[in-house]
Amino acid sequence: MTEVSSLTGRLLVAAPALSDPNFDRAVVLLLDHDEEGSLGVVLNRPTPVGVGDILASWAGLAGEPDVVFQGGPVSLDSALGVAVIPGDDGPLGWRRVHGAIGLVDLEAPPELLAPALGALRIFAGYAGWAPGQLEAELADGAWYVVESEPGDVSAPHPEKLWRAVLRRQRSELAMIATYPDDPSLN
Repeated sequence: MTEVSSLTGRLLVAAPALSDPNFDRAVVLLLDHDEEGSLGVVLNRPTPVGVGDILASWAGLAGEPDVVFQGGPVSLDSALGVAVIPGDDGPLGWRRVHGAIGLVDLEAPPELLAPALGALRIFAGYAGWAPGQLEAELADGAWYVVESEPGDVSAPHPEKLWRAVLRRQRSELAMIATYPDDPSLN
């Protein structure tokens, strides 16, 4: 098998033509990408379920909106915590993924992480790709790969994240941010 260049920590931004309803206008943060496959969370799918409804001990630490996000179509009964922790060293119960972004051990006592947390989001489920599957989707033009920023994890208006991420690109991708929700209405 050929070596896979890691995209861990980067964003996958759904191309307008991506037809899978699970990923329509999705922005996915890749938490792991290697020769064994890929795993990420959709950053812009808030649910109506409050963090306190399923993880009461973490509710006070979740950013606004303080709801659970649907991280993807896989394992919706599991929870992942993604947090931004500035600085070089992270506390016990946090594993750096990329830059200041990392995974939270939701089994750890929240008070271990509370003093260091810059932002926290809780995700139900995740997006996953088998080995080579994401690379095939990239070759088909289903996704744009762009750099992530720590603020993407805690965007206060997640419904605007798809356009905002595209708009900040210094390439022709910025124009795609203006793509209409329904091109047939043009």
